[in-house]
Amino acid sequence: MKVDAQITASGLSELSELARGREKSGYDGLWSAETAHDPFLPLMPVAEHTSRIEVGTGIAVAFARNPMSMAYSAHDLQVYTRGRFLLGLGSQVRPHVERRFGMPWSHPAPRMREYIEALRAIWASWNTGERLNFRGDFYSHTLMTPFFSPEPSPWGPPQVHLAAVGDKMTEVAGAVCDGLQAHPFTTERYLRTRTLPTLQRGLDSSNRTRADVSVSLSGFVVSGHTEEEMAAAARGMREQIAFYGSTPSYRPVLELHGWAELGTELNRLSRSGDDDRWQKMGDLIDDEVLHTFAVVAEPDRIGPAVLERFGGIVDRFGFYAPYAHDPSLWQPAVDALRNGS
Repeated sequence: MKVDAQITASGLSELSELARGREKSGYDGLWSAETAHDPFLPLMPVAEHTSRIEVGTGIAVAFARNPMSMAYSAHDLQVYTRGRFLLGLGSQVRPHVERRFGMPWSHPAPRMREYIEALRAIWASWNTGERLNFRGDFYSHTLMTPFFSPEPSPWGPPQVHLAAVGDKMTEVAGAVCDGLQAHPFTTERYLRTRTLPTLQRGLDSSNRTRADVSVSLSGFVVSGHTEEEMAAAARGMREQIAFYGSTPSYRPVLELHGWAELGTELNRLSRSGDDDRWQKMGDLIDDEVLHTFAVVAEPDRIGPAVLERFGGIVDRFGFYAPYAHDPSLWQPAVDALRNGS
């Protein structure tokens, strides 16, 4: 199982140090998110100061850009990293696409599939000289002259990974992508009974197999060296689970486990406006819910526990820990996951 980490530093010197440290510690991938910063720019110093580790966007908002703009950024990073770039895409939600980015929104799953197909057509025109003649329902790309064509990538086009929550987007990942980035708000049972069968339907539609796609998960983990650290970690995780659980689009995970009423109450509290609503919401996450969503164990047991729960399901794993901790906390788990033990 490959092990991933998120880029948390912001300054150039911090990024360089973080990159070297993560590679030395044995991580396989470093991912940059599109939240308060551009997702592509931090990957440049990360790639410059590493030689083995993969770098990717986790995620870049596809619908905030047209396919041509995305294709240039991804192609350049693929060349700059010598084939180590992973393009992780996500759709975001309608209010952000329309009101934050000022871009059109319609039929997200069909649009995303066409978006990725357009990317591949553009990359083919650069890498193999194939005439660009992409015409779809949402995007059209039919002009590419030598002056605007970059040099072919010796490493081919980058892999495309897709963040998916609903069934339709998960099928798109299976049909046209190299990887599926599962949402952290999931469980082993949901992955086995809902996500993977849906992914397989997408694979079947394109005559592909499970070996053709990588499944990534930034999984909830609770750990610490002392009882106090474990308690603080558990508290932070309860509130994070409650936050996600209050969102209606994530309700199917709760419903699968018979916790639909919990989701309803979490949503009500989230809209109450009470100053202490997040604490109240966290209080609703009992031990059964916590242990179902999160791997809870001492540092030297996290790796084996992750393998026991997600081995054979997930190909890449990252540590989602919304509480104060030293990243070295995960070192035993990194070693165990990479060694498969």
